[in-house]
Amino acid sequence: MARVSRHDPDQFSPQRTHPVDEVLPVGKLTLYGFQHVLAFYAGAVIVPIVLGNALGLSREELVYLINADLLTCGVASIIQALGVWKIGARLPLVQGVTFTAVSPMIAIGLGAGGGTAGLLVVYGAVITAGIATFLFAPFFSKLVKYFPPIVIGTILTVIGLTLIPQGLKDAAGGAQLIGHPGYGDPKNLAYALGTLLFILLVVRLGKPYLSSLAVLLGLVAGTGVAWLLGDVDFGGVKNADWFGVSSPFHYGMPKFELFPIIAMVVVMLITMVETTGDVYAIGEITRKKVDNATVANALRADGVATVLGGIFNSFPYVAFAENIGLVRMSKVMSRFVVVAAGGFMIVMGLLPKAGSVVAAIPHPVLGGAAIAMFGMVAAVGIQILGKVDLREERNALILAVSLAAALLPNVVEPFFERMPEDVRAVLNSGITLGSLTAVLLNLFFNVFTRRKTMEIDWDEIERGDEPAETHEPFGAHGPADPYTPQPHHRPGPPNPAGPQHPQGGPDWGMPGH
Repeated sequence: MARVSRHDPDQFSPQRTHPVDEVLPVGKLTLYGFQHVLAFYAGAVIVPIVLGNALGLSREELVYLINADLLTCGVASIIQALGVWKIGARLPLVQGVTFTAVSPMIAIGLGAGGGTAGLLVVYGAVITAGIATFLFAPFFSKLVKYFPPIVIGTILTVIGLTLIPQGLKDAAGGAQLIGHPGYGDPKNLAYALGTLLFILLVVRLGKPYLSSLAVLLGLVAGTGVAWLLGDVDFGGVKNADWFGVSSPFHYGMPKFELFPIIAMVVVMLITMVETTGDVYAIGEITRKKVDNATVANALRADGVATVLGGIFNSFPYVAFAENIGLVRMSKVMSRFVVVAAGGFMIVMGLLPKAGSVVAAIPHPVLGGAAIAMFGMVAAVGIQILGKVDLREERNALILAVSLAAALLPNVVEPFFERMPEDVRAVLNSGITLGSLTAVLLNLFFNVFTRRKTMEIDWDEIERGDEPAETHEPFGAHGPADPYTPQPHHRPGPPNPAGPQHPQGGPDWGMPGH
């Protein structure tokens, strides 16, 4: 596997702490951590709400699921960011319930009769899939070479573009209003647009410290305006309990059935690809070196969190893409901010009243902020794709067909309604279908034909992609030819951000192969 490298830049010295490992003052940890919670909250609670409603759970059971989810999210985020042994990437990654598992879990639960009886079968499949993820993590990390920049960039772009519609639905009033006159009401769109514009103005006009809090300030300002106009309901705060603990196996002992387990293991394989992309994305954003061990540690954390989810009445976990977008927007890279956010989530999971305050944020306000954050996720994918030679028709086809596949579940829903239940449970997700397409097309075009891919020079990422002054090709080539193959190559970790070439290095002036 070929690799283009530049002159080795200086590494972070032992005296200089990498921004990822920097422990910020308590005040900043509190503010930045709470901002992550607000950015994460809507996505965190949507899965138990959707699943609970689909299985016909009561309101009390639904609230219990939400609290259990928040509690487990907090524990999972701390494990991922802080790290324990070989578990946790030690990067600013917030853990949340994966959207990829929603459709399969609904299918499994309904197939088992719905209600709490269906949840028991879901939890049995979740626990088994979590164990499988943990055990398979070190082997999967060695397959990273089959996820070159064209795959990672495409997956991240797919994730962002697939999540943006969710933000737009919130901007229109929330998916729960679809079919009602209030959906798309100009007032809802005004709240969303006002929140988005406020965030953009803070980023544009504010000092760096204020810019890093732009999303938090936008959510507070949007909610404040909505409250003054009488469009915020804090009634749920009054009715919520002060304290509540999610006990293990609250609904009874899980049931382990073969086909639900197989379906959930397939889902976790997809989330492993998603986590791999998220780890490389956060590595590029923070300029922190990512290798196979880092990926394996992140996947182990997913596995442990998923097992905990099944035990404590929650669901499968993955790194949340919207919070990756927040890291890029705020430029706050400390993983201890995520640890602080995890602490807030645990408190909210134990104090239903605290969670109810955040739950009172209007959907249009959340939607305005989500548009920016989800868009930033897609921007990270596009940034990686920008370093791939898309004039090479195979790379262009991988991207084009994968994007089309990702749109299929939302655009042509009847197509999936005619599929067998087990197949629909796995494929009826834009993220799942788009990611699978990118992986399979890369195998077809690049792996089975033994085309070589380039690898990232993490020294360059940590340096900030600045060319070394002694490296001659940078003085000899214009912007259209930023890399030149070298006669000797050093081995290194797979490249999520570099172009590809079949002969060991790119030639930006060559036609397609």
